[in-house]
Amino acid sequence: MSQQRRFRRLVPGLVTILVAASMFFVIRSSVAVAGGDDAAAAYKFKEMPIAMPPGYESRPMNTIRKVNPAYEKIRAWISSVGASIAINDVTGHGRADGMCIVDTRTDSVIVSWTPTAPEADRFTPFVLDGKPLPMDDTMAPTGCTPGDFNGDGRTDFLVTYWGRTPVLFMAKADAATPSHDSYVPRELVASESLDGRYHGPRWNTDAAYVGDLDGSGHPSIIIGNYFPDSDVLDPQGIRNVQMNDSLSSAKNAGGDHVLRFHDSATGNEPDARFVEEKDAIPFDASTGWTLAIAGADLTGSGVPDIYIANDFGHAHLLHNVSTPGRIRFEEATGERTATTPKSFVLGKGSFKGMGVDFGDVDGNGSFDMMVSNITVAWGLEESNFLWINQAKDQADMKKKLSAGIAPFTQEAADQGVAWTGWGWDAKMGDFLNNGKQNILQADGFVKGDIDRWPWLQEMAMTNDDLLSNPKIWPNVGPGDDLAGDETMAFYARTANGKFANISKQLGLDVPIPTRGIATADTTGSGALDFAIARQWGPPAFYANQAPALGHHLTLNLFRPATGSTAGQNLANTGSPAYGATVTVTTPDGKKQIAQLDGGGGHGGYRSFEVRFGLGDQSGPVTADLCWRDASGVMHTKTQQLTAGTHTLMLTDDIKEVAAR
Repeated sequence: MSQQRRFRRLVPGLVTILVAASMFFVIRSSVAVAGGDDAAAAYKFKEMPIAMPPGYESRPMNTIRKVNPAYEKIRAWISSVGASIAINDVTGHGRADGMCIVDTRTDSVIVSWTPTAPEADRFTPFVLDGKPLPMDDTMAPTGCTPGDFNGDGRTDFLVTYWGRTPVLFMAKADAATPSHDSYVPRELVASESLDGRYHGPRWNTDAAYVGDLDGSGHPSIIIGNYFPDSDVLDPQGIRNVQMNDSLSSAKNAGGDHVLRFHDSATGNEPDARFVEEKDAIPFDASTGWTLAIAGADLTGSGVPDIYIANDFGHAHLLHNVSTPGRIRFEEATGERTATTPKSFVLGKGSFKGMGVDFGDVDGNGSFDMMVSNITVAWGLEESNFLWINQAKDQADMKKKLSAGIAPFTQEAADQGVAWTGWGWDAKMGDFLNNGKQNILQADGFVKGDIDRWPWLQEMAMTNDDLLSNPKIWPNVGPGDDLAGDETMAFYARTANGKFANISKQLGLDVPIPTRGIATADTTGSGALDFAIARQWGPPAFYANQAPALGHHLTLNLFRPATGSTAGQNLANTGSPAYGATVTVTTPDGKKQIAQLDGGGGHGGYRSFEVRFGLGDQSGPVTADLCWRDASGVMHTKTQQLTAGTHTLMLTDDIKEVAAR
């Protein structure tokens, strides 16, 4: 063979190498954002130990779960979710320094306090146990959402599971301090057992959202399930389980359930009862593999619109058209232009939605959205979504959503947050009080020693008709690794306006897969702290010790609690004003919007404070408040508020009250 012929045979391979190399450098240059070191200098966090129940560390710690026999070959994949964390006011003392943690190592739901809590807010950490409700080893907790579900001013907990429907842990009126005996477990979905065993639906829940969905003045709930109702964690279970029927448009999952508040009881036998609105979400938008749910009032109607992030396919933006006593949503999708890739059209994407959060990213007084996807270089390199609100105002947004149009553009690459890794929960927050949102993102999948990306990439090319059969999937068991060394991301604005991931500079780059993120001002000082749940690792708490913080406006918004128990035992000043939205305008004309967020995302839940960073603005700001009172009547009011923390009681008017 001549030298010339040999060279011709090598050309295709050389071209492939050159193309791949050019793609590598294009990708790397687009990921690297200049100015990260300079931006990081303004931040500082201190990791602090989290108090766990007595003897907890001596308990056996698991690293994988027992699963249905049909899932045995992919049991590490099946064991890859469940870690969750939340921060909120547990004692009722007016400070968000309590925690609820789901630790997958023991499949325990732990209630504790933040390391920054004063002595008065500290108690013996304990485990929430659903018994005497039917509980067994085929169930595992996957999330813990704090909330006030009966309006008595006390913090309850909504705990979700794989293997059963959720449980509400309701705080008793006579409980003086948080403890196992201070809460009564109640079924969220009515279920009866005559033999002590569980006979209800086998939900496999990975997301929960709490908000006043119908404008009734009471919180309702959306539950997002992943696997279809089946014995996922039962080693003796029926082998009728399945996987997704597509990698880009799967619709054979457990889907989404909307539960509307019906009535409640207070006292030492507290309860909250809900009814399912089976047609609240259009059917085609309700059967996905849901991993995250979030909401925000995009139109000023006083009820939240909802974003559902689904794995293996389309996400859904749902416009809320509910009325009191009737919850209904209509889907809105983005518009495609000649230069818009199909997957960058909201509601039409084929990516693996893993987390979502609403926040005012560009500081113009409207809600935007950050969505986590799988963005692993040389793996499944999709893109995170940063959906920027393009509506002129809330009236324009309402007009477009009512017409089925979602006016958002996808700008993750332009703003520096497109590629992180195997993303999960996302949370926004202003950690410098400078009026600019940071973006935090959990990251990483299965940690092991053997790289299994080649197998996964082969599976990604499999015919969709075969995917639902677990036998077709490649082995993912103990020791196998898929994005296992990835670390959480902390995005900050740089001098050029783009975001840079400064996690490494801040010492947050712990190579353990993470899942849920919680944020709160745990000290009442205006400094935003955060905590993160790790999959098969201990949770972590990070106290904000930034050398210089701007001024802040922090609002604790309440509605009057049921009865006359406000301020007694675990009862706070009132009940959280779910869905209250505040727009702040500073004297220089800059606007920001924020909300009292009852819960959302993937496994991480922020506290109820409504926060604004004001930078060097120390004087009064104009606050436009929109809320519904306890009867569901909507109110709006504009008033001047000084920098600092305010506790406001919202009825048909606004009254500042003393914090407890």
